Amino acid sequence: MAKERTSIFFCQSCGYESAKWMGQCPGCREWNTFVEEPVRKGSMKHGVSGMRTADRVTKPMVLSEIEITEEDRMGTGIAELDRVLGGGIVQGSLTLVGGDPGIGKSTLLLQVCRLLSLKGVKVLYISGEESGSQIKMRADRLGRFDANMLLLCETSLETIEEVIQANKPQVVVIDSIQTMYSEGVNSAPGSVSQVREATARLLQVAKGNTISVFIVGHVTKEGTVAGPRVLEHMVDTVLYFEGDRHASYRILRGVKNRFGSTNEIGVFEMKENGLTEVLNPSEYMLNGRPEEANGCVVSCSMEGTRPLLIEIQALVCHTNFGIPRRQTTGTDINRVNLLMAVLEKRVGLQLGSCDAYVNITGGMRIQEPAIDLGIVLAIVSGFRNQKLSPSLVAFGEVGLSGEVRAVSQGKTRVTEAAKLGFTECIVPASCVKECSNVSGVKVIGVKNIEEAIQYVLGI
Repeated sequence: MAKERTSIFFCQSCGYESAKWMGQCPGCREWNTFVEEPVRKGSMKHGVSGMRTADRVTKPMVLSEIEITEEDRMGTGIAELDRVLGGGIVQGSLTLVGGDPGIGKSTLLLQVCRLLSLKGVKVLYISGEESGSQIKMRADRLGRFDANMLLLCETSLETIEEVIQANKPQVVVIDSIQTMYSEGVNSAPGSVSQVREATARLLQVAKGNTISVFIVGHVTKEGTVAGPRVLEHMVDTVLYFEGDRHASYRILRGVKNRFGSTNEIGVFEMKENGLTEVLNPSEYMLNGRPEEANGCVVSCSMEGTRPLLIEIQALVCHTNFGIPRRQTTGTDINRVNLLMAVLEKRVGLQLGSCDAYVNITGGMRIQEPAIDLGIVLAIVSGFRNQKLSPSLVAFGEVGLSGEVRAVSQGKTRVTEAAKLGFTECIVPASCVKECSNVSGVKVIGVKNIEEAIQYVLGI
């Protein structure tokens, strides 16, 4: 007798399928990511294989003859979200919103549903985690909802598809994809096979009916069996919520977007009545900064087309142990160790016996090399116990020989500093010509870190 079931192994990172377990995934080269899922024979024919045969294009098309039409976009009423999406919601798109539990994914999407419904857009919110009364309690804190907002508490994909076909909404929210299950897949909800099947079915619903679908995916530190990384290849847009859920700030970052840029971010603040937009993130990040403390300097980083002024703090003190401790918050610790080595070699600062703590205030995580010069000046200021001018901004990439290299959009950075009242900017020497015509700001060009330290501290 033939076996009714067979085991398929899935990679948790990329979704690669294999008939046997492997230590390293051939698709994404990650180690120990394979998990076993029982799958019925024949179920894969109706599973995640994609569109039906009748829906596929059977004849090739001439590329030059294909007409391009502008995507129909729908404004959400939240400017920060529209910025990240590339101008609004594209009709027929499938968007994944990921993030840690409790970060605010459901709150943001519920606010979007409210604003769209008030504009006459028919919205269907499908929850597999909360009851109707629980969602109603949260919705009452956000404001008034009208009859265009529909709510369904269901986890069966078959039932959800029937409700969507019967009500014909323009926007559908699935909260969350880990709770959805299909009767045709013989595995538990939240498994790799169930999540892939659910996403593929929702993709067909979105494209076939021109419905904009948002799906929520959870991310845990341990890594769930069906984390959002499996879905990134299937959806049109991937948005991630960043930040500490115990803090008030939230950052929405676009990781993948077929209809816009992936460099934009949206900044929100969590309040009692939901998430509110932070229209001036630079002012928000610098709020409450000390002006009479050493080891503090303001730098500028570009997030997409938006310049962000951030405060860099450094605490340098002699260690009481044989090996000094180095710790960073908001930036790469390896980059800080590299910059401290450059200071020891090129400037002669004896930092080998010092503990160093570097912090990017406001909860932002910055990876751009343009903040290197700010980190260097903050470390030197903390080591020498000398204060820097509170009206100073410094940015530039630092090389291994101590040179300060050019960064992009220098004029935009200096202009942002001028808006917030800063009067001095230390920039790479190659950017001086570009930045010198900004009124109200004295631009100082430096070729290496020795010149920058000499200007700000006189040493």
